[in-house]
Amino acid sequence: MNITSLKGAGPKTAELLANLDIFTTQDLLFHLPIRYEDRSKIYSISTLKSGDRVLIEGTVDYAQFVGKRHYLKCVLSDASNASIDLIFYHLVHVHHKRLVHARTAVRCFGEVRIGFSGHLEIVHPEYIYTDELTENNLLSLSPCLSPVYSTTKGLSQITLRKLMRQALPLLQQENYFPELLPDSIINKNNFLPLQEALSIIHFPPVNINLEILLDGKHPAQQRFIFEELIAHQLSLQNMRHYARLNTAIALPHAENLSKKLLAQLSFQLTGAQQRVISEIEKDISQNIPMLRLMQGDVGSGKTIVACFAALNAIAAGYQVAFMAPTEILCEQHYQNFLRWLSPLNISVELLLGKHTNAEQNKIKSRLPSGEIKLIIGTHALFQDDVEFKNLCLFIIDEQHRFGVNQRLALMEKGLKTGYFPHQLIMTATPIPRTLAMTAYADLDFSVIDELPPGRKPISTVLISSAKRDEIILRVRENCKLKKQAYWICTLIEESDILQCQAAETTAQYLQDELKDLRVGLIHGRLSSEEKNAVMDAFSRGEIDLLVATTVVEVGVDVANASLMIIENPERLGLAQLHQLRGRIGRGNELSFCVLLYQHPLSEIAKKRLILLRETQNGFAIAEADLEMRGPGEVLGARQSGLAQLRVADLIRDQYLLQQVKRASEFIVKEHPDLSAKLIQRWIGAEVKYLKV
Repeated sequence: MNITSLKGAGPKTAELLANLDIFTTQDLLFHLPIRYEDRSKIYSISTLKSGDRVLIEGTVDYAQFVGKRHYLKCVLSDASNASIDLIFYHLVHVHHKRLVHARTAVRCFGEVRIGFSGHLEIVHPEYIYTDELTENNLLSLSPCLSPVYSTTKGLSQITLRKLMRQALPLLQQENYFPELLPDSIINKNNFLPLQEALSIIHFPPVNINLEILLDGKHPAQQRFIFEELIAHQLSLQNMRHYARLNTAIALPHAENLSKKLLAQLSFQLTGAQQRVISEIEKDISQNIPMLRLMQGDVGSGKTIVACFAALNAIAAGYQVAFMAPTEILCEQHYQNFLRWLSPLNISVELLLGKHTNAEQNKIKSRLPSGEIKLIIGTHALFQDDVEFKNLCLFIIDEQHRFGVNQRLALMEKGLKTGYFPHQLIMTATPIPRTLAMTAYADLDFSVIDELPPGRKPISTVLISSAKRDEIILRVRENCKLKKQAYWICTLIEESDILQCQAAETTAQYLQDELKDLRVGLIHGRLSSEEKNAVMDAFSRGEIDLLVATTVVEVGVDVANASLMIIENPERLGLAQLHQLRGRIGRGNELSFCVLLYQHPLSEIAKKRLILLRETQNGFAIAEADLEMRGPGEVLGARQSGLAQLRVADLIRDQYLLQQVKRASEFIVKEHPDLSAKLIQRWIGAEVKYLKV
């Protein structure tokens, strides 16, 4: 049934829903919540602690505009005589004019944190004046836990919930939503019926165990987690099978060019790099398409290995495409490849969305002739008018930033020449082998498990946020020595808006405290151009201290940055902390990483951070990260760099993977007709390869 059949889903809303791949009511019902909020009761301010996401109600004691950025700070108190600060940025004053008046009664919802003053605060809470409350308002008390869905600009949670409530009764219609799991699998695992499970997942009763729900352990979730993992496994198996049915170009070893490149390097390849180069060259010397994942810790030298792989294609007269997730990262790769390949008279080009149409067209015009041998770019490489003469190898850096469709788009560009391109996927995310075999079941693995000699270890220290002032002094001392520093802000909230506002609060405070330093700010709400401008300024030494959200996790390389402060590190997975830490220690200076934690730490959080302090081996950290997970502290794939699924989480749900593998094999053997249907339900548009 088309989504427009629902009340409130007119042309404009349908267009927004299409951005989420929702076109039918079935699509809508399988747009599952990413988390839940308890809006069923109002909490006393006196009971709040950092990290709580709660509904509170009180009156404004006083309000004032603060700092250069002129943000609004309201002090809210309730009957418990406790108070909390509400912080607002980018004010449209007419919307907030009542907030500045004392005794205004307000209800609000948000994440509690400890502010720089040491007082509890909520940055940009959802709020409403209590005399404006209605039954259908987002801040009305809810009879069930409130689902939170991934959404797009202009599409509110209220709209999504209203549409879900209309769509759920459709499940009562016979065969409206067919069961795709065989009865034997349902009975063996005691799975709930599909209709009942969907109802619970979208609108859980308020008496449900919230901890079990947040940990993905409720029977309603387990049923869909299992089904999605099966679909994921089947899609990867199909991807590999499809690739193996096609023919690739067998590439001989480029001995002459490889020797020339090796001779001009200012460093020696490690044994691990040489081993992985050999594994890749063995793959591409055959006419079976290479599908290989190259894992390497931060700083292990993956890019030069990719360069040697590219040489084999270029020496044989073919083209190579190299794709990275951000323009900053593309530019860094471009500079490296240019330095290595220009002396060999190999043309390297960079294609970015920020280039003018004239610049893009000039580059694109040189691709069909084969003049450009290696092209580096972001999503710009997927444009329909980007045509190659004979693309036979593509390399993707940080695969988890791209969907299956992006790989398919590049494959199709290669297939136009009549051959299936070889694929090399690079990641700096250390993934334990057992988990990688499921996450990337369509790929073979190579691991660079050795760092180049001479890299200075990063000194990591754990310091309580109570000593924040001492750390700020340390930042000043560091920057006065002409060194640079990062200050990383973390927030549980998945909203980009709240992430950036937390970073803005921090940047404002640090600029006020460090007036003699140049403080920069980068976060996920900035455009690519704005991010590039900030990072370019930081790279040129025009910014002393860069305040950032975790957007700096991937690939940023500033050799002069030797100090990193990570706020609330207990909120992040160890793998992500290790990635962040890898942004420093790139130069010749000793580097320091300060983990500025909130007291008190749980025992598991303390063990995690101590492990990070004691080791710099990314693979050891990744293994330990999987073992050190307690109830309510599951950090999951969203922080790990693994594929992000709808309801399943490859890290949290890894205990199911062996069962899933057996169930997938059973379906392929006994119910092959269900395979494509399961993939279509869960992966949808990302399975074009099934139709090729």
